[in-house]
Amino acid sequence: MNMQIDLEKGIANVGDVSRMKEVMARAKRGERLVIGFIGGSITQGSLSTTPQTCYAYRVYTWWKETFPQAEFVYCNAGIGGTTSEFGAARVGTDLLAERPDFVIVEFSVNDESTEHFKETYEGLVRKILGAAWNPAVLLVHNVFYHNGANAQMMHAAIGRHYDLPSVSMQSSIYPEVVAGRIENRAITPDDLHPNDEGHALVASVITYFLEQVRSGKLTGSNTSFAPGAKLPAPLTQNAYEDSVRIRNAAAPDMAGLQQPTLDGFTPDEAAQNGITDCFRYGWTAKKTGDAITFLAEGSCIAVQYRKSVKLPAPVALAVVDDDTEHAVRLDANFDETWGDKLELATLLEHGKEGRHTVTIRLAETHEDDAVPFYLVSVIAAGRSGKD
Repeated sequence: MNMQIDLEKGIANVGDVSRMKEVMARAKRGERLVIGFIGGSITQGSLSTTPQTCYAYRVYTWWKETFPQAEFVYCNAGIGGTTSEFGAARVGTDLLAERPDFVIVEFSVNDESTEHFKETYEGLVRKILGAAWNPAVLLVHNVFYHNGANAQMMHAAIGRHYDLPSVSMQSSIYPEVVAGRIENRAITPDDLHPNDEGHALVASVITYFLEQVRSGKLTGSNTSFAPGAKLPAPLTQNAYEDSVRIRNAAAPDMAGLQQPTLDGFTPDEAAQNGITDCFRYGWTAKKTGDAITFLAEGSCIAVQYRKSVKLPAPVALAVVDDDTEHAVRLDANFDETWGDKLELATLLEHGKEGRHTVTIRLAETHEDDAVPFYLVSVIAAGRSGKD
């Protein structure tokens, strides 16, 4: 590939690389290591022609080729169309359960550049950093190639607070697109998702950083994140570090948790085929008036539901603590063509801590509805008695 970028400019923050150097030292000793990724569709590998040509697998390949004496396991927890708010709620089951030693976090084109996503991103980052085995973390900031937009400003504030290494496509690949030295259609068909060449460029920015650490050219600050160090106080209100998902009783992680009251909703107990099989372990309903009621503990509550390209679809209303004046409309009709979307709607943020009643009721149905309403989960965060 003849595309040239200034890889040095891709280093957004060197940060504390002590955890990363420890992982590399373990790799030199020939240990077994898990290389983990969490993010959206780019991490999942969208528009790469094979799973092996996405940026994540290319980075995993760098580890294998650089340290052939070690045993590496690939763990890709990317799910398209999702944000760090969902990431904070699922990272325990989808990624940390595999005990990754090195983790890339990539949500800068899925999150919006708002204080809300600064806080959800911090919750996700703290969950990973706080794992007992001290995983190394690298933040990756992808970009929209037609306008340079992303949430890097908000995410970078979290990165600096925790002195985390980070790399940016906004400062490395995007300037070459703006200058016309790289044609955007040569690396992405939609100005967001990379093709194979684009994935290779993203991977090159990441592996350049890793190589600088491996060779000793980047020593980092070695400040507060040596293995075993205590995390600093949060930068935000940090309500999302303790996020939990409520799904139906068939879900492997729901054993013993209180289940909702059903009035017309039916649990979907079909087995989930991997984490990207998103519409599983939820509940469905078809008739106007069908309802489901949860008891959720915390100060922040969100719901996940399916927006379907098969039209028409039902519309529901979500109400917290019988406050119908502030009901949230959950419209399952999706005006896109790329496929059904896992939608996340925030119902309560920084409300009163404690137990809340959450009711979702079908408000509009049609005789010719193509699909039922599918409620995927309720997410509760900001519990007063945090784990």
